[in-house]
Amino acid sequence: MRWHWLFGDQLGPHFLDPGDDGPSRDARVVMIESRAVFRRRRFHRAKAHLVLSAMRHRAAELGDHVHYVRAETYGEGLRGLPGRDPFTVHHPTSHAAAAFVRGLDRVRVLPARGFLIPRESFRAWVDLRGGRELRQEDFYHWTRRELNLLMDGDAPAGGRWNHDHANREPPPRGCATLGAPRPYRPREDAIDEEVRADLDRWQREDGIEFVGRDGPRLFPASRREALAALRRFVDKRLADFGPYEDAVLAADPVMSHSLLSSSLNLGLLDPLEVVEEAERAWRDGRAPVNSVEGFVRQIAGWREYVWQLYWHFGDGYRDSNALGHREPLPRWFAELDADAVTARCLATALAQVRDTGWTHHIPRLMVLGSHALQRGWDPREVTDWFHRCFVDGYDWVMLPNVVGMSQYADGGRMTTKPYTSGGAYIHRMSDLCGGCAYRPGDRTGPRACPYTTGYWSFVHRHRDVLAANPRTARAVYGLDRLTDLREVLRGERGRGDLPP
Repeated sequence: MRWHWLFGDQLGPHFLDPGDDGPSRDARVVMIESRAVFRRRRFHRAKAHLVLSAMRHRAAELGDHVHYVRAETYGEGLRGLPGRDPFTVHHPTSHAAAAFVRGLDRVRVLPARGFLIPRESFRAWVDLRGGRELRQEDFYHWTRRELNLLMDGDAPAGGRWNHDHANREPPPRGCATLGAPRPYRPREDAIDEEVRADLDRWQREDGIEFVGRDGPRLFPASRREALAALRRFVDKRLADFGPYEDAVLAADPVMSHSLLSSSLNLGLLDPLEVVEEAERAWRDGRAPVNSVEGFVRQIAGWREYVWQLYWHFGDGYRDSNALGHREPLPRWFAELDADAVTARCLATALAQVRDTGWTHHIPRLMVLGSHALQRGWDPREVTDWFHRCFVDGYDWVMLPNVVGMSQYADGGRMTTKPYTSGGAYIHRMSDLCGGCAYRPGDRTGPRACPYTTGYWSFVHRHRDVLAANPRTARAVYGLDRLTDLREVLRGERGRGDLPP
């Protein structure tokens, strides 16, 4: 009997399409639900729920065509397969899973699916660059040309590759919400009830621990739900996505964001169908080019770039620590204890993660990640936290995003500067400073913003590195003029465990 193994993030129909490099047409599907995955790491409860619900929904769709195994480990599940014929599996999405698959004695590994560019094409692009830096913007242009995506002949749609000039608006002042149509939200069913009962039992009887809250499931767990979410976004929300994609509102965490990342990363949606739907909206006059380009860049630019760099940099990339940050994650952060935090921006972002396992890219980068960078927390621990605590977090997603983009632990292999700022940026791009105990402009004193003092503390600790970088040298020169900070900076070390 021929078998094809589906991992828990390979749940869409494109993982069963035989094509030229897919599974045999007569192969029977095996899916393995491994408790050891959840035993090894303390995942967000809502993430565990989503993954298990999505796997079980897919198994229900496949019916008699699937052999669904609940086992302690993948190895145990595979040993129970009838027959000894070789089985197939599409290339896994993590270094650990790929190493496990390579160690099996009767497997044929098929090319990865669920991404836009084959890895061999990316390697050819790297070779063509002849050792030049692998910057995301260059990769994005190349990808759009390769796919003829959002192009007018040889030129980018709208006459420019990047519409950031129209996509970095602060939130409308005086508005608690953006007023966008509500996003698609699924309805739980009997499968969700079963998953929640199993997770309760695992916690009660097996000692498996989680973090965060598992409220009603907020993200798609089936192909049908994912397509409904895609249609809802493109038809109702995409048009207004661009201008405020970098803005933050405390009472409106979703704004016009697509909420499709978990569906893409579970394999419920294929990225090509997603970007083509967005492009179609522009060509049909249903969405402006700046909003469509901003969304397409998130997938064809950033998501694809992160996937390719994950494999290009290799597994050793996770040990990068160019800034020598060694502080452990404080307990309040690891436990998602938003109530322990005074700074409104950090408390709001942490509460969103605690309650939903999600917040959009600016709170991730400029609130959560920036705080970790300023405090010198160990980038490996920060990466693991993001992986475990976000419903769309996977090793391939978070390793480049956190090590390279958020924590600058690779010393600039991925980005040209550290991404951190004082309170002024948060004040400009959000309403989170209103009602806060701290003032974004205060560098010292009882109401000094922890992001403002944290930013200058970071510059002070790494002044030699930052002074040598043309994009950050001005900050070092600015620090030297801030005489009010000298005493504060002399005693700033050793407080990374205290909530701001």
